[in-house]
Amino acid sequence: MAKRRRQNTKIPKELIECEILRLGHDGRGIAKKEGKTQFVEGALPGEIVKAKYISQRSKFDELNTVEILNISPERVDPPCQHAEICGGCSLQYMSVSAQISYKQRVLSEQFKHFGNLSPEQWIEPLIGATEGYRSKARLGVVYVGKRDEVIIGFREKRNKLITNIERCEVLDSRVGHQLSNLRNLIASLSIRQDIPQIEVAMGDDSVALVIRHMSPLTEDDLSKITTFAKKLSFDVYLQPGDANSVHKVWPEKSSDRLHYALSTTESEHTNRKLALAFHPTDFTQVNTGVNRQMVTRALEWLDIQRTDRVLDLFCGLGNFTIPMACLAQEVIGIEGSETMVERGRENAELNALNNVSFESANLQADFTKAAWVKKGFDKILIDPPRSGALDIVNHISKFKAQRIVYVSCNPATLARDAGILVDKGYTLSKAGVMDMFPHTSHVESVALFVRENKKRGTNG
Repeated sequence: MAKRRRQNTKIPKELIECEILRLGHDGRGIAKKEGKTQFVEGALPGEIVKAKYISQRSKFDELNTVEILNISPERVDPPCQHAEICGGCSLQYMSVSAQISYKQRVLSEQFKHFGNLSPEQWIEPLIGATEGYRSKARLGVVYVGKRDEVIIGFREKRNKLITNIERCEVLDSRVGHQLSNLRNLIASLSIRQDIPQIEVAMGDDSVALVIRHMSPLTEDDLSKITTFAKKLSFDVYLQPGDANSVHKVWPEKSSDRLHYALSTTESEHTNRKLALAFHPTDFTQVNTGVNRQMVTRALEWLDIQRTDRVLDLFCGLGNFTIPMACLAQEVIGIEGSETMVERGRENAELNALNNVSFESANLQADFTKAAWVKKGFDKILIDPPRSGALDIVNHISKFKAQRIVYVSCNPATLARDAGILVDKGYTLSKAGVMDMFPHTSHVESVALFVRENKKRGTNG
């Protein structure tokens, strides 16, 4: 039987008045009309706005704010001139304090929704700079032939078009304030129509651009790119094909690694400085300032002792693993990607640590019979993707760890997994949000789970 086509509903053109009751978990305002939920973009709780329909569904409507009739005291002027159209940062019109409160509420509601949970102690949020904080980004590039114009930026709100950004206030200013010059460079190239994206990665002391190009660059193109890179002290990589084709072209015969610094307190009088190396295409936390605070908090909560054996799951290049190895007897970092396992080993060698090892494993399966598990673990850190760590927490009691720190980029999966950990004999001791992505609705958080005394030493 042929599928029925959804009937096209004619969207009303007239503006309607909406009273915003609260924010949804995606940052949009929520209003009600005759019992039907309305999601209103660009509106804050307590505001009365005029809004236009974007779509109508059977259970809810979607609208966009056109005029604000009653302005919330939490509304501020966005720091970026492109905030109204650019989809990169959706909450710039909201005060930073209101953004933090909103994210804390989302985390609290998710804990309650998934397991009727609440931590024994809510911890003050980790916050940092709200402008110039972003050290990684993927910029879209489009050549508009009719206007002979190059556009560089992020996707617009509500569509797939690229915003023509003059400068980005959340990107590290080393790149964010050079977008006009970068646009002029691309416009000057012979293959400007065949460059779909530029990936940006920044270390503490260096900047890398990874230019994706769909057709070969000419010698003149390469000369222009090199001249641009020299002037701004940028490293340049080219990507003519898939991810494996990325290669460095400037400076020639130089390392293809960037670095960022971390530190850890080894003793009352000793603070050890660490360096983490990464390739521009590696995953790293985009907010280096909050990342440093996050690592410090995780180590404090784990309370690592010199006799501890520690497990770091989803360890990446060793962001937590390397600092933990300065404190513990032994640390094992587990990652699904062989490339990141090699990067972790490289960072262990870079920091002269011989009590840490990195292994590759499928973290979506039961790996509790692996050789490196047999001795058990005193402490565990979990830093999973948005899908969470469902398979891991279902087997967590086999590790007999006394403390677990769970770093999350999705409060829903954290809350789901927290309920399982509590069922396995752990107490949700502490939790709090981390403002890793200011001006967006992304909620990053960290939670501490402590094994209950009556469960210690059991298999339960």
